[in-house]
Amino acid sequence: MDGDERDIFQFLKSWGGTFVGGMEIARRAGNRRRFHEEPDWAKPVLVRMAERGILESDATGRYRIKPVSRKDRQKRWVAPDIAKILQENGLEATDENDVASDEYYDQL
Repeated sequence: MDGDERDIFQFLKSWGGTFVGGMEIARRAGNRRRFHEEPDWAKPVLVRMAERGILESDATGRYRIKPVSRKDRQKRWVAPDIAKILQENGLEATDENDVASDEYYDQL
């Protein structure tokens, strides 16, 4: 990832699984001077990141970091007593909006 992509990635990482609008990303991921000089600086970077599979967008054009698919997730250790309680209730210990490490997204 280049510098702009890294800034956007770190900003969206702080929002978790919430979709954020392109203008909000341009305003808050870069510095104030950059936004005032070129308000649309983030649009081509967002499109490029979405094409590479780092980001996903919704129908209104907002973006978020693409969660890791179930097959790419690594298993996490869970205490045996917690695992037993979850199994008894028919649940598993996963988070739907898991964000992988930075290295995972650098590979994309």
